[in-house]
Amino acid sequence: MNQSRLRSLCLFQKFSIKFPKNESIQSRNLSNKIVNVLSKQNENSDQTKTSSKSSSQDLFELSSEEINRRLMSFFDEEKNWNKDEVITGRSWRLEELRIKSNSDLHKLWYVLVKERNMLYTMQQAAKDEVENMSSPERIVKVEDSMKNIEEVIKERNRAYFKLEVGPADIAERRRVFRRDIFGRWRWIGCSEHLIPYWMNAEWRKFNSPGHGPDVQDFLQRLREIKLNKEMSRNLKQQLYCQELFRRFPDLDVDYLQRRFPRVDVQHIKENLDEYVKKYPTKRFPNSSYVQSNKI
Repeated sequence: MNQSRLRSLCLFQKFSIKFPKNESIQSRNLSNKIVNVLSKQNENSDQTKTSSKSSSQDLFELSSEEINRRLMSFFDEEKNWNKDEVITGRSWRLEELRIKSNSDLHKLWYVLVKERNMLYTMQQAAKDEVENMSSPERIVKVEDSMKNIEEVIKERNRAYFKLEVGPADIAERRRVFRRDIFGRWRWIGCSEHLIPYWMNAEWRKFNSPGHGPDVQDFLQRLREIKLNKEMSRNLKQQLYCQELFRRFPDLDVDYLQRRFPRVDVQHIKENLDEYVKKYPTKRFPNSSYVQSNKI
């Protein structure tokens, strides 16, 4: 018997089929299977309809109090709002996380993500009100715990890859050294994409390497800022060494050279008078080494 005809008969007769006497056993089994599949499909469709209706009704029936209660999960407890210090525990250590299962680590990660979002919300609220956040070190503790969880997961992935694949492969996501949209060289993590790179024009607008005169101007100014910061740091270290030699002429040159490798300490010691004339310390009146000279 044709399957399409059998399907139409099943729908028309509401799954009540009477087989003739001369029909084979195989066709009967096939028709019974089709009837069971169709009945299950109808049941699933009815369930999805009822579930969608119930979910939409639940959304409409939500009161403002319920919405406020759900939104308050992004804020700290009300009793901690006016406190200057909130007593909290330390962050999770690697030794404590290594003995936990993967499911426990997944649950703990969800709890930490929720706590981190709450702390970020409280931090932004404190900034908007121009106030100090109570115990801001909680953010650092949560971030350290999340970093330790990620490190434990990487250790387990490395062990699994070494056992199953070999030591040549790594268990982390592959990264490539490429330019970002601002023309800066960055390590970018590779990920799977449904659309190829050359077809995804929307993704290339914000993630393709940056080119053009605007990018070149930005890179030039960025290099100038980095160079000025480096020159300022070297000059401050040079003045600091100069003031140390003025106060302590017998200071260990090797130790000072190891501490400031970018400064020629021996040359400063030999030509101290010239350095004092060239770089007077009056340019930095608020620095510590200038104030110590007045003692």
